[in-house]
Amino acid sequence: MRILHTSDWHLGQHFMGKTRQAEHQAFCAWLLAQVRSHAVDVLLIAGDVFDTGAPPSYAREQYYRLVVELRDAGCALVVLGGNHDSPAMLGESRSLLAQLGTRVVPGVGVDLAEQVQVLHDREGVPGAILCAVPFIRPRDVTASQAGQSAQDKQQSLQQAIAEHYRALHELAQRKRDELGLALPIIATGHLTTVGASASESVREIYVGSLEAFPTSAFPPADYIALGHIHRPQKVGGLEHIRYSGSPIALSFDEARQQKEVLLLDFDAAALQSITPLPVPVFQPMASLRGSLKELAGAIAEQAAQGTTERPVWLEVQVSTDDYLSDLQSRIDALCEGLPVEVLRIRRERGTASASLASEARETLDELSVEDVFRRRLQQEAIEAHDAQRLQELYRQIVEELPKAQQ
Repeated sequence: MRILHTSDWHLGQHFMGKTRQAEHQAFCAWLLAQVRSHAVDVLLIAGDVFDTGAPPSYAREQYYRLVVELRDAGCALVVLGGNHDSPAMLGESRSLLAQLGTRVVPGVGVDLAEQVQVLHDREGVPGAILCAVPFIRPRDVTASQAGQSAQDKQQSLQQAIAEHYRALHELAQRKRDELGLALPIIATGHLTTVGASASESVREIYVGSLEAFPTSAFPPADYIALGHIHRPQKVGGLEHIRYSGSPIALSFDEARQQKEVLLLDFDAAALQSITPLPVPVFQPMASLRGSLKELAGAIAEQAAQGTTERPVWLEVQVSTDDYLSDLQSRIDALCEGLPVEVLRIRRERGTASASLASEARETLDELSVEDVFRRRLQQEAIEAHDAQRLQELYRQIVEELPKAQQ
């Protein structure tokens, strides 16, 4: 059996006012070509297929079009809900998509058996058993108890998630025994693990409860396909526990990463090989830092990667000339006539006075909701522990908003 492990597509994302529609369309076309050329049996999306719980119509259209194209290519699709996805939105079409060879697990349900699925190859022969674990919200597996400390909550959630995996793995073993076949067992997850290296676009998802899930708490599956962290990587140096990463750069600090999807080959009983398939860059991006003189050469160098139709998106951080009041116009002059577009200008703090540093010209496009709230707190005379508690409460409210809107 051949499986393609992907995650964190974030269809519908807007990046500093820019749509990613063309990039996602190019990625879907490239992915479909890989499915056909490698005769992939199952495509797996380990969470965050959409960027928000209410994605724009074009993003939904891309999703549904790919479902049909994969069916025509003879490839099944398994979609797991992530922390960015709305369980209600993903679940509303699951019965219909099941008729097209797509299985959707939007969230943790009451019936554990729904998360244990037999995967078949193109000939309809059972090839693996999947413990299809989506993003687990604390309310899915734990009950709030009065008087619990933050440490108690973290330990309780960690134990509940570990127990959820253990129960599913036991069901998978039972299913394998019922079939009488030596099938590999695959598990999924959408969470942060101990030692995983994140990027600035990764949203904290267990704030105040679970910082990172230990690899030792995963069940002894043959492969664990993870999502949520956008940088492709092994976990704890283990070959069989991996993040595939996001297929496109979702922040400037991801621009230098080689994005990839993972091609997994299984025989009748075990994982045989893992082959990373490098994803082409569909939209060049770069983060540049230096003085205006240094930036002039760096911008010209990056311009070679762009075209008039597809200019390079730039983040520029000015290090020694940050005191200048006409910094925007100077940067514009450096870019004049070049196929580049500056989406963000940062002034490096430290050399300019406080009054001039306040003219950083930051916009809401480059700040997260957590950034805005944190900066508002900094304007108040609040004790550090009180500020931390307020931030935790605020994040919990933000996390609950999609549920309240359903």
